Amino acid sequence: MNNLLNLETPAESIAQLRQADYQLSNHGINNLRRAYWNLTTEALYEEAIFRSEGATSLGGPLIAHTGKYKGRSANDKFTVRHSDSENNIWWGTHNRPYDTEKFDALYERLLGYLQERDLFVQDTYAGADSQYRLPVRFVTEHAWHSMFIRNMFILPQSLEEYKNFVPEFTVIDAPSFKADPSVDNTNTETFIILNLERKLVIIGNTAYAGEMKKSIFTLLTYLLPLQGVLPMHCSANVDPENVNDVALFFGLSGTGKTTLSADSTRRLIGDDEHGWSDNGVFNFEGGCYAKVIGLSEEAEPEIYSTTKRFGTILENVPFDPVTRQIDLNDNSITENTRASYPLEFIANAVPEKRSGHPKNIILLTCDANGVMPPIARLSSNQALYQFISGYTAKVGGTEVGLGKEPAITFSACFGGPFMMHHPYKYAELLKRKIERHGAQCWLVNTGWVGGPYGVGKRISIRYTRALLNAALTGLLDNVNYTTDPVFGFEVPTECLGVPSEVLSPASSWADKAEYDRRYRDLARRFQENFAKFADHTPAEIVEAGPRV
Repeated sequence: MNNLLNLETPAESIAQLRQADYQLSNHGINNLRRAYWNLTTEALYEEAIFRSEGATSLGGPLIAHTGKYKGRSANDKFTVRHSDSENNIWWGTHNRPYDTEKFDALYERLLGYLQERDLFVQDTYAGADSQYRLPVRFVTEHAWHSMFIRNMFILPQSLEEYKNFVPEFTVIDAPSFKADPSVDNTNTETFIILNLERKLVIIGNTAYAGEMKKSIFTLLTYLLPLQGVLPMHCSANVDPENVNDVALFFGLSGTGKTTLSADSTRRLIGDDEHGWSDNGVFNFEGGCYAKVIGLSEEAEPEIYSTTKRFGTILENVPFDPVTRQIDLNDNSITENTRASYPLEFIANAVPEKRSGHPKNIILLTCDANGVMPPIARLSSNQALYQFISGYTAKVGGTEVGLGKEPAITFSACFGGPFMMHHPYKYAELLKRKIERHGAQCWLVNTGWVGGPYGVGKRISIRYTRALLNAALTGLLDNVNYTTDPVFGFEVPTECLGVPSEVLSPASSWADKAEYDRRYRDLARRFQENFAKFADHTPAEIVEAGPRV
């Protein structure tokens, strides 16, 4: 809501109490009606309701709808080309260049648009390791977006810290402002533009909150490798008794990163984005942004409980306006329903959001072909091949243009849209760390068995958890393995609590010839995809791929 009537809002009297000395005028933002600085979650609730930005559901979560965009608008993301950084960036599908002069002109128009409006400011940190953390300021048009930022990033702990806060990067998010493609050289009226030299991200014409979160992750994938730190699109948990028994779960949305890391027997470090430095693993964020479509209280009790708590934001989740009861099985708005909540809402989360070094690395894939094994043990070179490949099936509308059916894809480093350097830059860092710390690598398929999507069925989360627990506790160290004839990795022939037909996908197919055809076709697709990385990748990693 643009406060054109100059109405006094619920938090107006306290809007300046946590204002930083480093003012918005340093970003060129002037002549506002009111800036609301670092409001608490409670105050932002009141502002969001006052401005008709959302509704309260049973138990207290805020329901917010994102309008037209219910996922990331990947084709509208750009990076400003500049001589200081352009030779480091892997330009292409995900890193589209944008002209400096066009950015400056668009930014000036955006600043003009913001005048006489209400804006919300949150000063936060990205990175739980103080040696590498990045101070980031978020300036948002919506109150609920400011609440989202408080959930998702790490907050200053005192009034003095707020007062002395100086951002190293600033994100300005204005969903009501549109670009003009004919003037601005954008693809549409929507834009997400990263300017490394001006230390700015500007976002317009989309209210999908995940754009802010992923813009900072993209930024960190550029900055941290230059410091020898590996940025990772992964979740992480740790054994309660051993800080160096960390497990990493790499994977795209829908593969089980959040669900599988929320394990009652282990402590959660974070559910989505981490760095791995010489100090160990650290979370980039202070919260979780979990996909909740079809969420089950029985299978995922830790995450389910957050959907009933004050402080959680439920994005695009349908609810009954009379009873305020949410329906997590209702996909009428989108398959990409989300819950944003602070990490401490998970009872066994690590408060420091950091730990030691990984003992196990799990590469998650959602195989819609129904041919990959549910778990396989990888050599380090096989792990790097799979890491660079990033094979999975995108599910449920995480990006604009995705439908309900899985779309087979290869996403480099299990996070291609966010990786600014060449994929081997990240693979090289991962290789060094695997070798130094002796981590065991696994490929885990959370997709289909007994046939492809539409014929087979999705692997039970109960079986996946049983396999993971066996891997993490060493129970798979001494069982028998067979070597896969196509991919060369090792597949266990037994695991307590998991049927043999799940462990051996071929045995669950009625048509063995069709299984074999699909498996070899998938292997060829791996080879075709990896061809674009081969020139920059050592031969031993290329040779660790499938053989047809």
